[in-house]
Amino acid sequence: MFRKAAVTTLSNGSYLQGQANGGLPSLDSKQPAQEGKVVLKKKVTLLRGISIIIGTIIGAGIFISPKGILKNTGSVGMSLTVWTVCGILSLFGALCYAELGTCIKKSGGHYTYILEAFGPLPAFVRVWVELLIIRPAATAVISLAFGRYILEPFFMQCEIPELAIKLITAVGITLVMVLNSTSVSWSARIQIFLTFCKLVAILIIIVPGVIQLIKGETQHFKNAFAGNDASVMGLPLAFYSGMYAYSGWFYLNFVTEEVENPEKYVP
Repeated sequence: MFRKAAVTTLSNGSYLQGQANGGLPSLDSKQPAQEGKVVLKKKVTLLRGISIIIGTIIGAGIFISPKGILKNTGSVGMSLTVWTVCGILSLFGALCYAELGTCIKKSGGHYTYILEAFGPLPAFVRVWVELLIIRPAATAVISLAFGRYILEPFFMQCEIPELAIKLITAVGITLVMVLNSTSVSWSARIQIFLTFCKLVAILIIIVPGVIQLIKGETQHFKNAFAGNDASVMGLPLAFYSGMYAYSGWFYLNFVTEEVENPEKYVP
């Protein structure tokens, strides 16, 4: 009869394979404990990481939120104040996540950090809410905006049928799902391309506005805080729209294990 190789467990729940002669490997040996460990390939370079951050921040939010902020604040000056405060809060959050990404080099983002700090139950609840409520709702908003903007040039003289928007939305979600399931490299390349397109769109909006300011078109900044008073219910909605437009600074931490040299590139 052949004797099975002995197996011992470590305190963290992992296993060490026994040697061929039945002996146990020493814990301080240079031989790796798990030779067959499955790891993610590090294919997210610095440029791809930046594209992920910029591509997720500059999305549907920046094209949707300004109307809601201006409507709920009631004045140009107050709306700019809300934009500034939301930007500062997002900056603090991004700096915190840069620190977390270098200390805990694991993929998963919110789930991983809550798991490390508070244990499995709060982490499970967080990821459960994320998967069933937060992520589907956010995806629906972004996808419906995508479908509407894609069809806008074809329906300039009339209203866009809701069914057409939903069909284009479903096709877009399916394509993104298939692409991300097929190849990390191709997903990153398309992310870079779409980021470039978004930056061009933002510049098309910003540059003419700056030119108008240089020409002296500043009448909207005179008595900037004059107008409708912001209501108690309006300000929270304005802040929510602003934070939604800035959201996306944490997405690189979801793929930390795929980032090359995360200690340097994540910050």
